[in-house]
Amino acid sequence: MVELEKKPYYLTDEDCRWVQDTIAQMTPEEKVGQLFFQLTQSKDETYIRELMERYHVGGCRYNPALGKDVWELNRNLQKYSKIPLFLACNTEAGGDGACADGTLIGSGVKIAATDQREYAFALGQMANAEAAALGCNMAFAPVCDILYNWQNTEVATRAFGSDPKRVADLSLEYMKGAHTNKGFACVAKHFPGNGQDFRDAHLSNNVNDSTVEQWEESYGYVYRTLIENDLEAIMGGHIFLPEYARAINPDLTDDDLMPSTLSPEIMTELLRNRLGFNGMVVSDASHMVSMTDRMRRVDMLPRAINAGCDMFLFFNDPDEDFHTMLNAYQTGVISEERMEEALTRILGLKAHLGLHRKKKEELVPKREYLEKVLGREAHKKMAERISRDCITLVKYKDKDVLPVTPGRYPRIMIVSITGKGGQLEELMKMMGRTGNNPAEELRKKLCAQGFDVFIYESPMERMRKQIAAGETPSLDIYFAGKNAISEFTQNMDLVITLCDVPSGRPSFGMSKGGGEIPWYVFELPVIVVGCGQPTMLADIPQARTYINTYDAKEHTLNALVECLMEGPEAFRGKDPIDSYCGLLDTHL
Repeated sequence: MVELEKKPYYLTDEDCRWVQDTIAQMTPEEKVGQLFFQLTQSKDETYIRELMERYHVGGCRYNPALGKDVWELNRNLQKYSKIPLFLACNTEAGGDGACADGTLIGSGVKIAATDQREYAFALGQMANAEAAALGCNMAFAPVCDILYNWQNTEVATRAFGSDPKRVADLSLEYMKGAHTNKGFACVAKHFPGNGQDFRDAHLSNNVNDSTVEQWEESYGYVYRTLIENDLEAIMGGHIFLPEYARAINPDLTDDDLMPSTLSPEIMTELLRNRLGFNGMVVSDASHMVSMTDRMRRVDMLPRAINAGCDMFLFFNDPDEDFHTMLNAYQTGVISEERMEEALTRILGLKAHLGLHRKKKEELVPKREYLEKVLGREAHKKMAERISRDCITLVKYKDKDVLPVTPGRYPRIMIVSITGKGGQLEELMKMMGRTGNNPAEELRKKLCAQGFDVFIYESPMERMRKQIAAGETPSLDIYFAGKNAISEFTQNMDLVITLCDVPSGRPSFGMSKGGGEIPWYVFELPVIVVGCGQPTMLADIPQARTYINTYDAKEHTLNALVECLMEGPEAFRGKDPIDSYCGLLDTHL
């Protein structure tokens, strides 16, 4: 039973009647359509009209685009929707999760490193002010995962660290900030909690192996905190929680275990009955392997609804998925009672946001408002403040390395380390959208301070240049690093190893004696800087001075240079995880 008068809906009698009357008047096709959240692939008006009129979807999220294009898309989506839509965005780190020209304010781990709750509030407020100006009314945020496994690169930068209380506090502040935007909802993710397994649920299974007691003290604590403070919705993650599932249903065999989005033990008994969550539940994306590898898709769709998900994230093929769900409803696989329960939560949340009281043309703000809000100077200044307060001096074994000044280190070599790169990164390179070069940006900033700075060229890069020039590459270059140490060190006074790895692990050239890997930390001063994944000390454990900046944005690099030149006391950040990764050698 859904109690619309209670949290998180707080509906009036009139609002409740709208929910009930709307459901009573819906066709079977319209009911089924409300269960779907679709990822819109085009802003073509004909496509949008067909999507709304044929499939009656309950919500949409969209591919990244410029703010003006997202605004237009959202206007047309609401224009052709019979029932007002949820329009969601991924504003977990800033307005850039709502549109390409939105303001990136700071990732979860970056906010946590400042140890200031006000920044989490500002993130929720400012990121979603930009989203609301586009017509969005729902954030797929905050990220409530807890980084227990340093090898988990899926949430290492996105989560608010590894301490449950900090994660709960900052998630709550984010939600409070988001709620300052009238008619805006939060969807906390990824229930029942990512961060235990090293694997990425997009590509493989993901298991949370907590005992019941461990879960209650960690992830359970985080979700109870948000639920008690009017969290409207939760995103179910495709994450196994076997110990809790077995505690609820001792008869479960190993083959019976399911990711939580397909598990009634987790999505209904734990979330609804034990945590008392009365709000709406949406599944994580349905193309993720941790969901798709358990059964046929024709069985998976209705199973997610029956397990306790009220909405299903993204069609695969719209026609096929829609008719799969429609057939399940018409044949009783999805019961009338379960359908009505899901629709009551969906429409109840839309009523809570006041969408049913607005005219179609009022559901998305006027274009002039967007221009006032998107990229506000106050939002940019907040991002700069966070960058200055987050930079963390994690490891400092050589106590006299800092400060870095032109008098002490006139000539600096920067070694640029990047990640192996996923398919998306490779696609961006193919399209020529490589973004800025952090090593070159840092070089310019240091040169402006009076340093003589050059960027290391690896043997592999030299060989690539030979190939590009039509020459036969010399393998001797690859093996030429085994020279006198003095030949390597005589041309510089300090090395900065800049690891720009937003996802995955660092990738080293592995040439014989080359400079990519800092084997020379006892030969001359070396400062290793992590500009993405905060766990890269595990990959370069020999680093004697290691710094986390959490990203390589321009204002972050400005703050890094400032801290380097001022000395160790200038670093204000506090490590929100175990950046030593629980390894002995990282401490040496």
